[in-house]
Amino acid sequence: MSRIGKKPIPLPAGVTIKVGTDLVEVKGPKGTLSQLVPPGIRFEQQGTELVAVPESDDKALGKFHGLARSLMANAVTGVSEGFKRELDIVGVGYRAELKGTQVIFALGYSHPVIFDVPKGIDVAVDKQTHITVTGVDCQLVGQAAANIRRLRKPDPYKQKGVRYMGEVLKKKVGKTGA
Repeated sequence: MSRIGKKPIPLPAGVTIKVGTDLVEVKGPKGTLSQLVPPGIRFEQQGTELVAVPESDDKALGKFHGLARSLMANAVTGVSEGFKRELDIVGVGYRAELKGTQVIFALGYSHPVIFDVPKGIDVAVDKQTHITVTGVDCQLVGQAAANIRRLRKPDPYKQKGVRYMGEVLKKKVGKTGA
């Protein structure tokens, strides 16, 4: 049995759960998410808590037990509070601009880089150098933030590029002219 899988998921006010055989639908104030359930695991609603229950005592189900519980906890958190990733753009002349469903970056290349915002994700650009990625799906928010960061990874020598807020880079010393 998984230790993580045994923990019940508290359901905040305003969140409703519809449990199916292989799919659980979670509705909340921020939106709706459908989460697939691995075979051998089922969910039961007990009052204001959701519990993941393995259908047998097979040790191989332990990993799926914890996975299913974590995915469902992320879905509940997403529809009630949402997820947010913040990125900073560091570098002279580096900036971002939001136009409709596209973010246009100037990242030191010879051309502007255009990033299409995926459905279900909201992107806000503050001060041209601070980007906030928000949404209800944890995986989608993290992937969109990683794709934005990939456009110009932080350089360990000059400390320029797109980085997560609070990310600390270890500065490398370049070659000396001796």
